[in-house]
Amino acid sequence: MERALETLNENPFHIAWHPFQLNPEMPKNGMDREKYLEQKFGSISGFTSAYRPVIEHTKNFNIDLKLNKIQTTPNTMNAHRIINWAVLEDCQNKIVSALFKAYFVDGLDIGNKTILAQLASKYFMDEKSILRLLNSDNDISNIIDKDRTARRMGIKAVPMFIVADQYAVSGAQTAEFWQTVVKDIKASLHQ
Repeated sequence: MERALETLNENPFHIAWHPFQLNPEMPKNGMDREKYLEQKFGSISGFTSAYRPVIEHTKNFNIDLKLNKIQTTPNTMNAHRIINWAVLEDCQNKIVSALFKAYFVDGLDIGNKTILAQLASKYFMDEKSILRLLNSDNDISNIIDKDRTARRMGIKAVPMFIVADQYAVSGAQTAEFWQTVVKDIKASLHQ
């Protein structure tokens, strides 16, 4: 979607990121990546097969995923809290991009409060203030409620795009697909 929007003169979307934990029962400190993959896919080779299309697709955009660097599958509650707070500073997309890069390229544990505070402090608030918030219960119940709402709506996986509060688009889509969606939305606005 981002690649498609880069090609357009006018972006009709207001992009907002909403919480959805793929693993809401993940232990607070996450778990060993290899153990997690074996539980989820039955084996590392099962994971490799499932992720091969994603890896190939990202190469088309010069994104070099380094999944082998990931040591911990995180509990993402605190990452969702950071994303939620970023909306107040109008930097959600920047924070999400930084989190994706930190995890999928740099192999950092994005469940770690110190790492999250360092990442977020590049865009809003100072690191100590963010750590203070992360060490509180601030917004945890809000994130849980939003996650539950998504599940009640039938969302079971990511990415999931809700477009114009009318359409749900599941899964990664091509830039061409999103260009068509944008053209259709623009056309419907002018009718």
